[in-house]
Amino acid sequence: MNLRYDDQGLIPAIVQHARSGEVLMLGYMNAQSLEKTTITGLVTFWSRSRRELWQKGATSGNVLHLVELRPDCDGDALLVLVEPAGPTCHTGSRSCFSTTLTGATATPAPASAILTQLTDLIARRQAEQTEDSYTVKLLNSGVDRIAKKVGEEATEVVIGAMKGDHAELRYELADLIYHTWVLLAQQGLPIEEVWNELERRYSS
Repeated sequence: MNLRYDDQGLIPAIVQHARSGEVLMLGYMNAQSLEKTTITGLVTFWSRSRRELWQKGATSGNVLHLVELRPDCDGDALLVLVEPAGPTCHTGSRSCFSTTLTGATATPAPASAILTQLTDLIARRQAEQTEDSYTVKLLNSGVDRIAKKVGEEATEVVIGAMKGDHAELRYELADLIYHTWVLLAQQGLPIEEVWNELERRYSS
């Protein structure tokens, strides 16, 4: 598709987390920054104030790794799917869209994004071997221990459901999801493969 740049040679680029769906920021690209983005795999914009190219995170280290570029139906805007290496906003927030017009804190992602955040947190714990971390201790205990915990939590979910206790069911389901995610990390199975299997089964 031919892109339609504005009179200044720019096109708006909406940046979205490729896995969680979080809307992270809005920037502007020209043909040069778009080319650099596709060549390097690191998202690069055109700064309208400084009138120069700027690679997001070049100073902070919070770069945006390019996953995919998608033009809209008219070719006059881009959706940039990324894997962020840290917070995207200069304020330290995950997203530049973290407040409402009244200044209240907002969540710029679907509720299910917590599953991606949990995946990333467990991966960080696994990589950093954070001291006194329950997650690290569980990961290092081996598959038998982790699988046993998954089984125990599944039983607790059943008990909560049989009792009709929504508070208990909610709590135990959260525990089951957490321990299942730890099991996936220990096994090296990306959660995206589970999503793909669900899509394969139930897409119409």
